[in-house]
Amino acid sequence: MAGKSYSYYRMVIFTAMYVGYTLYYFNRKTFSFVMPSIMEEISLDKDDLGLITSSQSGAYAISKFISGVLSDQMSARWLFSSGLLLVGLVNVVFSWSSTVTIFAWLWFLNGLAQGLGWPPCGKVLRKWFEPSQFGTWWAILSTSMNLAGGLGPIVAALMALSYDWRTTLALSGSLCVVASLVCLLLIKNEPSDVGLPNVELGPRKGKKGSLAKDSTLTELLLSPYLWVLSTGYLVVFGAKTCCTDWGQLFLIQERGQSALVGSSYMSALEIGGLVGSIAAGYLSDKAVARVWILLLGAIFGFSSYGPVALFGVIANESAPSNLCGTSHAIVALMANVGGFLAGLPFSTIAKHYSWGTAFWVAEIICTVSTVAFFFLRNIRTKMGHVPKKVD
Repeated sequence: MAGKSYSYYRMVIFTAMYVGYTLYYFNRKTFSFVMPSIMEEISLDKDDLGLITSSQSGAYAISKFISGVLSDQMSARWLFSSGLLLVGLVNVVFSWSSTVTIFAWLWFLNGLAQGLGWPPCGKVLRKWFEPSQFGTWWAILSTSMNLAGGLGPIVAALMALSYDWRTTLALSGSLCVVASLVCLLLIKNEPSDVGLPNVELGPRKGKKGSLAKDSTLTELLLSPYLWVLSTGYLVVFGAKTCCTDWGQLFLIQERGQSALVGSSYMSALEIGGLVGSIAAGYLSDKAVARVWILLLGAIFGFSSYGPVALFGVIANESAPSNLCGTSHAIVALMANVGGFLAGLPFSTIAKHYSWGTAFWVAEIICTVSTVAFFFLRNIRTKMGHVPKKVD
């Protein structure tokens, strides 16, 4: 084994994925981070902003679904690294552009590239970590999004003082390109690639003690639990996206807060999400106005990112190993439908009414979904092969 153990490779691979996905997420949200600066230079109304963000969300939904299916069929490290390279290149080109049409097309391409990032992470984690550890490490990896989202608005605001939004996008994109090559070298698909025995996931027993056959895609798709899980993910992810994409503008335009307070709110939301993600993953294995704004951001981050982390863990662990990538792809597709709805439709409501009305609509949808989940709490959770009872 050349003196290198599971611990060594797990540390190296996990660190590479963590840094890589932090850059993925930062470069997914750069437009939102620098939105106020762009609006000072280029005339953009709410529908223009919604078009740009929804173009990315729509592409991301399609790409993440395809990537999830492909992660069951091809090299996860190549998928992850290729996507990071493309994200970086798109962001560099975006920094050279100035029209709404080009912005929308480039952000659509960014969304296509973004979809190649997360499904390979889940596949690699499942190959390198035992089931008893998977939820915790999944949740910790999820905090890469919170790290990028928390530091992103502050970094963008600070860079705006000395540079401009174009420099921010160009630098972050260039960093992605370099990181993609490093990730390709460091990430390994499974232990056998480096001469170590693969982690045993544990056999599933059929009748008379024989191994059950791999579950089919039809069995997965016919599971009602899959669709309940998918619907819940859609609502939670949509609400989260509404707040992360539009919360900053809502505070500045309708509440009269400064850009610094808006950026601080975004950071507080992500910090709360970081704690919520880790808490959710770990458990699955086992008075001033400005102050109130930051407190609410932290509470919402904790409340939304925890369920988001759990949806991904459940989709992976409840599915048979031969379809875990496909299972996650399906629920993630629904989540990104929610992300798409949080773009242009949400901003259109805000344009014709107000940001307050738009967020009120999101609150009502979340409430209705919560009640529906309560009545469906006893639904069968098995997704895939169900052995027949032996008389």
